[in-house]
Amino acid sequence: MKFYMPVKVFEENDAVKNHKDELKRGKKALLVTGRHSAKLNGAYEDVTDALKSLGIDFCLFDQVEENPEIATIMKARDFGVNEGADFVIGIGGGSPLDAAKAIALMICHKEEGADYLYNNHDISRIPLVLIPTTCGTGSEVTAVSVLTIPEKRTKGSISHRIFADVALIDGKYLAFAPEKIIRNTAIDALGHLYESFVNTDADAYSRAVAEEGIAVWSGSRDVLLGNKKAELADYNRLMHASALGGVAIAQSGTTIPHGLSYPITFELKMEHGKAIGYFEAGYLSQADEAESTHLLDLSGFKSARQYQDFYNIVCENPVISEKDLMHAVDVLVKNPAKLAKVPFKCDREVLEKIAFFR
Repeated sequence: MKFYMPVKVFEENDAVKNHKDELKRGKKALLVTGRHSAKLNGAYEDVTDALKSLGIDFCLFDQVEENPEIATIMKARDFGVNEGADFVIGIGGGSPLDAAKAIALMICHKEEGADYLYNNHDISRIPLVLIPTTCGTGSEVTAVSVLTIPEKRTKGSISHRIFADVALIDGKYLAFAPEKIIRNTAIDALGHLYESFVNTDADAYSRAVAEEGIAVWSGSRDVLLGNKKAELADYNRLMHASALGGVAIAQSGTTIPHGLSYPITFELKMEHGKAIGYFEAGYLSQADEAESTHLLDLSGFKSARQYQDFYNIVCENPVISEKDLMHAVDVLVKNPAKLAKVPFKCDREVLEKIAFFR
């Protein structure tokens, strides 16, 4: 068995304020965010107030789009180099956090071209702090940076494993997130927990984390269904489940639902969590019955079909055409690394059963 989690994590109310000394990573910070949310939810202000109090200069790159492209990483790298930034703070959902990892890598290797992102395994980077403001990817505690690859019409994780130095997690930022984002990202978190458990690289440590994460996540079902008004405790629970999902996949990785989702996200511009969740019930329906029953029971579902019904409500019953589903299967069949993560026979016939489970 193995377990590796090098990220220093602080998870509490006012985490940035309480642990601002953890931001002392250099002389000038490059803040990496999306266009609006980090400012609307107060995270950007918390960080800049902390940096000002510490006498640390900063600059802002706020052009990270959903499912960031390689070109965005290179643009941010050049901006950071020109500004003289010597460490990176990523603030936001999975896209800004994943981008921040790649940017920290590329600033460290400022003479390299974009192909370096996928053609090398060097993990050297400038210092990196990550602050999540959504409850899905767990990117703050994973080594994964997933970018859009336009020429391949899909997404893919860079070849470098980039863990942050520190993660500062605070559920209060979720209070400013649209309900749709909370729902989609929470579905993403559950997918991480499921897929890390039903996985050839799972072991007792990663499964224990996944089980705890699923149990925590299950307490939020009424909030996600709209049957309960969310309170700070609910936001904290969702953030905690997301972080646990991140810790779990940092050990084992993700499997079929993620692999199928990437072409769907690219072609249909469907949100990442919604695209992943579309395939989770199908994946569990093909897994070992005892394992899938255990996971579904932990998360409060009596069957994969009941999870599917829940998903359809939370994610507004998305429809994906047969053509797009078959394209996703075609892409995944050519991805042996993803298929190797599956602990049961998974040929094309099984992939189609997973993709078309409704």
